[in-house]
Amino acid sequence: MKNTKAILQVAATYIGTIVGAGFATGREVVQFFSQYGMIGLIGILICGYLFIWIGIKIMLIAKRIQANSYQEVNEYLFGERTGKYVNIIFIIMLFGVTSVMLSGTGAVFREQLGLPAQLGILLTLTLCYVAVIKGMKGLLFVNSLIVPLMIIFSLIVLTAFPSATEFYGEQTSLWKVLLSAIAYASYNLALCQAVLVPLGRDSENESVIRWGGFLGGLGLTFILITSHLALLTIDNMTAYSIPMAEIIKTIGTVLHIMFVFVIYGEIYTTLIGNVYGISRKLSGSTKPKRSITIGILMTCYFISLIGFDSLVRYMYPIFGYIGFVILLSFMLKKLPNPK
Repeated sequence: MKNTKAILQVAATYIGTIVGAGFATGREVVQFFSQYGMIGLIGILICGYLFIWIGIKIMLIAKRIQANSYQEVNEYLFGERTGKYVNIIFIIMLFGVTSVMLSGTGAVFREQLGLPAQLGILLTLTLCYVAVIKGMKGLLFVNSLIVPLMIIFSLIVLTAFPSATEFYGEQTSLWKVLLSAIAYASYNLALCQAVLVPLGRDSENESVIRWGGFLGGLGLTFILITSHLALLTIDNMTAYSIPMAEIIKTIGTVLHIMFVFVIYGEIYTTLIGNVYGISRKLSGSTKPKRSITIGILMTCYFISLIGFDSLVRYMYPIFGYIGFVILLSFMLKKLPNPK
């Protein structure tokens, strides 16, 4: 297929942007899907469809209006006046979720490696700065390394539990699962504009966008399904900060070490994507400024001190319902004509 490398880079960057601290640790998957039992699988399939459809649409809009950042796309969706207020809310959400990513790296270092949480956070701040300053090339490079490992690891997790006979989770109404799926897709798709907009604008052509968005959405759906099925085997799954770790511990030490590296990489890819998006917007150019990037990282660091569990529990559901307004706008808004 023509443009195969570009397509795979778009798909990998899309997956890497969505798979953050809550997703990678299993905390989000439990909160939005697995706690509802096997019926949560229906929610994941709905979510996967939205990832493919809206993810492609975001990038196509960015390409056709030649948007430098999510600000221009939101103004296209809501009009210039309302779009400015949406962008204020949006940047607050981005700072909040980026802080969750940082806090998540601290949780991984503390709970899985027995090292100080602050060591993990400070190391991540340094690595993030290096990647963001390199611009879109830095994002594409990091995601092209990390995302294939995510897919492989998901296959390992899936094959490790082929004979599970008992699944946990509270059986609930389909309506509740539907609302949860929409909330999850909403905040993810709203926030990933920070990366999908410049990714779409800089893509070679619309074929790359369509295939990259399709493969990226499909990959996200696959990772969600494998995580969900594995997490259903844990009793009292909501009690753990990193429920995926409870699964990996039962498989073996070597795999657990691999898991720590993969989960860190998953969080790191989303973190650099968010910081890149904020920095590109505040810098007013396609290349983030060093001073602005440092300022963003320091702000997120202080917010991250609130703690990983608290940030996920209270911020994510709120962001989900705010993001629903943005998601609905993408659904209803027609694509602009190609130039």
